[in-house]
Amino acid sequence: MSERLTEKSAGALPAPDEGNRIYWDGPNSKGKDWTPGFGLRVTAAGARAFILNYRTRSGRDRRLTIGSPPAWSLTAARAEAAALKRRIDGGEDPLAERQDARDAPTMGELCDRFVEEHLAKKRPSTQRSYQAAVDEIRHGMGTRKVAEISVDDVERLHRKITERAPYVANRCAAVMSKMFNMAVRSGWRADNPVRGLERNEEAKRQRYLKPDELARLMAALAEYEDRQAAQIISLLLLTGARKNEVLSLRWRDLDLDEGKWIKPSAHTKTRREHHLDLGNDAVKLLRSIKSPAAREDGYVFPGRIGGQHRINIKDAWAAICKTAKITGARIHDLRHTHASLLVTAGFSLPIVGAALGHTQPITTARYAHVRNDPLRAAANHVGSILAGKKPGKVVPFKGGRR
Repeated sequence: MSERLTEKSAGALPAPDEGNRIYWDGPNSKGKDWTPGFGLRVTAAGARAFILNYRTRSGRDRRLTIGSPPAWSLTAARAEAAALKRRIDGGEDPLAERQDARDAPTMGELCDRFVEEHLAKKRPSTQRSYQAAVDEIRHGMGTRKVAEISVDDVERLHRKITERAPYVANRCAAVMSKMFNMAVRSGWRADNPVRGLERNEEAKRQRYLKPDELARLMAALAEYEDRQAAQIISLLLLTGARKNEVLSLRWRDLDLDEGKWIKPSAHTKTRREHHLDLGNDAVKLLRSIKSPAAREDGYVFPGRIGGQHRINIKDAWAAICKTAKITGARIHDLRHTHASLLVTAGFSLPIVGAALGHTQPITTARYAHVRNDPLRAAANHVGSILAGKKPGKVVPFKGGRR
């Protein structure tokens, strides 16, 4: 049976002795303003909630809880029931949609899936970088639903991280964009809210050690107590290799008789096997490190934990730079320094690119400005002619075409 509910009667309806009872709403005096299936549920404990019973087009009976007073007034609940009924008549199932939203994946779940499916394919160094970004994203919005994240949410997190680490904020944005692309492919949401985000400007820095800095560096390396760290840094400078390539180097990758280093594709940034010719000094250094008991599958620079290579030389680099009075130099700048020494000596950019393992000429082109002596000589040659002076001897560039 139904009876027209009022704000006053809704609060006075008695509770059942056990379980719950539903008081169905009825039409007004004019027979209008009524939604079949709308009522007030009262439990034995006195809890009250407005509900709507309905049947889907497939014939499934549903009961949806609209809300409880006083948060919901009778008038508001009655209007909500009418709106829901219109949606139901159109073929929707509001309760199923609510359940789907409740069960929808969270950003924390997306983070887990990204780590499981995406990070495993990356190099260890990239994995560490990505994991740091994932941790930032999880901390910032891990409990939020993937489908609920808006452009404003993304911008807000980017700004928050920017306040303490602008470059880290950009890395997080890049990782987040990959995560949302994965979510779109999986049908977890329809778009990528990171697309169009304005990133922080990043200055592309090129730091080369000057001759006096190199002299001080070599002196500091010769005296540094941690000989393994000194050897690693020396090999970085002698080969121009990336830090993780040197740290993960195994004896089986080397042919010291031929002066060859075959870098496995799994350890190179380009994911391609790279054959590097070693200089005499690099071979001499490696021979001095290798012991007669060294295993071919063993690491050249083993770590403290058995079966693992050394991971970190950051503290050693900081101490050596302090001793050598070198400021503003990163470990990766040893690679830039190696390249600059080759270019300054007159070697062509293709040769430098091959030594560094570059696959694209544009990557090596960043070092073109280092070799400015021939250009300056050419400019002076033209100036001398125009000034009526006898031009000096032109020395051809021996490094080949650039």
